[in-house]
Amino acid sequence: MPRRTPRTILDRQRTPRRFTKFLKGASICALVAGLLSPLSQTAAAQPASATAAAAANDYCGGRCSDILPAGQNGNATLAEILLNQAFGTQPAHADDQLAPYGNLASGYSGLTDAKINDFFRDASFGVPADQVESTLKPAGRTDVTIVRDKKTGVPHITGTTRYGTEFGAGYAAAQDRLWLMDVFRHVGRGKLTPFAGGAPSNQGLEQEFWRHAPYTEADLQAQIDNAVATNGARGQQALADVKAYIAGINAYIDASDSGRYFPGEYVLTGHKDSITNAGTIEHFKETDLVALASVIGALFGSGGGGEVNNAISLLAAQSKYGVEEGTKVWESFRERNDPEAVLTVHNGESFPYATKPADPQGEALPAAGSVAQEPLVYDRTGSAATSTATGTSAAATASALSSARRGMSNALVVSGKSTASGNPIAVFGPQTGYFAPQLLMLQEIQGPGLSARGASFAGLSMYVELGRGQDYAWSATTSGQDIIDTYAVELCQDDTHYLYRGTCTAMEKIEQTNAWKPTTADGTAAGSYRMQVWRTKYGPVTHRATVDGKRVAYTTLRSSYMHEADSIIGFQMLNDPDYVKSPQTFQSAVQHINYTFNWFYADSQHTAYYNSGDNPVRANGVDAEFPVWAQPVYEWKNWTPTTNTADYTPASAHPNSVDQDYYISWNNKQAKDYTTAPWGNGSVHRGNLLEDRVKKLVTAGGVTRASLTKAMADAALADLRAEDVLPKLLKVVNSSPVTDPAAAAAVTKLSDWVTAGAKRKETSAGSKAYANAEAIRILDAWWPGLVKAEFEPGLGSDLYTAMTSNLPVDEAPSAGHGPTGSHAGSSFQYGWWSYVHKDIRAVLGETVEGGLAKPYCGGGSLGACRTILINTLKEAAAKTAAQVYPGDDLCSAGDQWCADSVNQRTLGGIKHNKISWQNRPTYQQVVEFASHR
Repeated sequence: MPRRTPRTILDRQRTPRRFTKFLKGASICALVAGLLSPLSQTAAAQPASATAAAAANDYCGGRCSDILPAGQNGNATLAEILLNQAFGTQPAHADDQLAPYGNLASGYSGLTDAKINDFFRDASFGVPADQVESTLKPAGRTDVTIVRDKKTGVPHITGTTRYGTEFGAGYAAAQDRLWLMDVFRHVGRGKLTPFAGGAPSNQGLEQEFWRHAPYTEADLQAQIDNAVATNGARGQQALADVKAYIAGINAYIDASDSGRYFPGEYVLTGHKDSITNAGTIEHFKETDLVALASVIGALFGSGGGGEVNNAISLLAAQSKYGVEEGTKVWESFRERNDPEAVLTVHNGESFPYATKPADPQGEALPAAGSVAQEPLVYDRTGSAATSTATGTSAAATASALSSARRGMSNALVVSGKSTASGNPIAVFGPQTGYFAPQLLMLQEIQGPGLSARGASFAGLSMYVELGRGQDYAWSATTSGQDIIDTYAVELCQDDTHYLYRGTCTAMEKIEQTNAWKPTTADGTAAGSYRMQVWRTKYGPVTHRATVDGKRVAYTTLRSSYMHEADSIIGFQMLNDPDYVKSPQTFQSAVQHINYTFNWFYADSQHTAYYNSGDNPVRANGVDAEFPVWAQPVYEWKNWTPTTNTADYTPASAHPNSVDQDYYISWNNKQAKDYTTAPWGNGSVHRGNLLEDRVKKLVTAGGVTRASLTKAMADAALADLRAEDVLPKLLKVVNSSPVTDPAAAAAVTKLSDWVTAGAKRKETSAGSKAYANAEAIRILDAWWPGLVKAEFEPGLGSDLYTAMTSNLPVDEAPSAGHGPTGSHAGSSFQYGWWSYVHKDIRAVLGETVEGGLAKPYCGGGSLGACRTILINTLKEAAAKTAAQVYPGDDLCSAGDQWCADSVNQRTLGGIKHNKISWQNRPTYQQVVEFASHR
């Protein structure tokens, strides 16, 4: 059966039956002509002026570049949507960064510094007078100007007052992302389906995030109040900035409504009438921004969780091998602190965190078979009761409760000691997926206390979140250290009461009912359901179980829970040129960000790194890997449940560094003894793809922007399995002559691919066919089969299944499983490559540090292991392309290139072309500052 690509929000807008037939009608041209008559946003802007923002405060000297596909313009009127759907035309600046971004895959080999902006865009401050496309005084204000450049349409916001500057930022954000901002404020509140339609993907999205952060309106407001009250003058300034920013958003809503150039999705989803203009686009309010922040934090900045799954797999291991031996086996697969893991801080410095206690205390492991997930959805009606909808809910629950969160993002930073210029160089950015419009948006913001250019999440762009200042640049990757713990609360009286510090206490029920009906954008039949979460002092209930004969509810407590707004202070500091002036002040700024990120910095003289997040100080003996009893002795140190605050590890205990020879990060392990929550930080990790290349450059010296970018681009096309594991597999296979013709042919193809560099790369630009395509097909088919054949016989089916729940077997570009799904670019974050690598090396008799507790491939016998590999290889080689790449909504069966391709997943009415696969940041900077203030 063809594999279906997960759809999100308005994917259905591309091909709803009524809409497609409508577009084919002869009246479309007349309708479009009529719709074009309202004044467009661009036409309403003031004529381009010759003035441009001064760039006297820019110390990059033309050596700062960035890129963010598909394009800056993420809004489209109804007319523009209809033209895109019918003829493929693109609104201005909707996709003009997609081609240069995509072309790097085929063009990087000949890259020079002079050619960098063929694939990136100049990120200098200001706009040259001859490059000004439009100049706007939003809402007629005299204290702010929005200048957009001809090449990309990026807004360059310059204000003479702080209020005006932030007003302009809000206005520009709404110009470029109003629909997307509206979508995600509804996602954050668990109210997407009533707003955008009841497609199963929309149901899954709102369920996943509402389970993570089931906030009431009062909760959202309380988080604002707390952030302001606890941060002095900066807290007050942040609130004032938010108010001005929202005023700018709402001014654009009013202007676009009266001018009838608001996003056309409001018509297609039934919120506005295209003829009478009846209907309302709701104004934004302060709590909307907290709801938005909760979504972004859940996606990229909340490491941890999965303790119940960990417990289930531990029990399975103990059942298989006995308690002592089973625990050893489990720990070897967990790889908490694997000695072979690639590190960001590689100078040997230790930063112990969440390490295994010598004598664990308070563990609340469930009785075998007693665990049941807590239901979220009740009272389904209509389309909410279909098997597709219930299946989507199950997937959303699994994603919400897993520790294998979306990591993504990478960074390559080299000290000036190893560069040709003597100035540090950085190539870095967040890998946030690919959407249309993009979750991120670009801007430059210049005003009192503000001076930065870069990317921000739509609806949160009162400050640049990732980008550059006057003489420094910064970026982040998801770190994933554990800030989430699971507690077992003992039930009393009934299923909705629990013991809290000795008192039987009622759980708090948070619920809401969502209902939807068909629209032009989403023809899903009418339906409804009720979402319900039980909250305790220890967080929301996620599971029920029996522990030591007692009925319990498992809850999840996150240190950033009820603190989604706190990080605003850190971002405010990053944008303040009077605050960030050095690596130390940079580190001080990001210490105010409570989400789990790795932060990187470069100026003309220094580089720096800091790992952020509110890491709770756990009670002595508590093992963060497993559920613990909800008792005062096992609580976080000095935890206050009413505010969810506690003692956190000091800044010095977080992995940090200044002027290391180089830094790499691709969601790998941060430092020695610093345990990350996701599984899979072992001998093979995608971070090795960067480590190997950057280390080689640094050893040779003379690093340039082009050479570091080439290293990133080369890693972006590498198949991690083929580069780091396949040579060992072939060594076993070739330990004796391969006499079977089918196996021998497959070995030859795989060997040739390894020799050629193990890339998933087109034969030529635009060919839509891979070099070594047969070898790629064989490995894609072989990997799942060989892992199962290698490990399941030794582990047993129960333990093998439990372990795969902790860590997916594979995450190839075409794999429609794992946290990222198909057509998402990001690949090879989660998989069993380290396990295979260690096991096969042990079979070969090679030295293995931190090896698995037992041999698995052929029970450790080279001959038996070789037989398993050859048999599974023959089975894989016999599979057709159509079997390996079964097709989906975007690709026909057997189309290998298309199966891998990156698609900008539609969150609105505009769709874009696919590009060839790359595994790289979505927004990316290439920076080398020439001087310093």
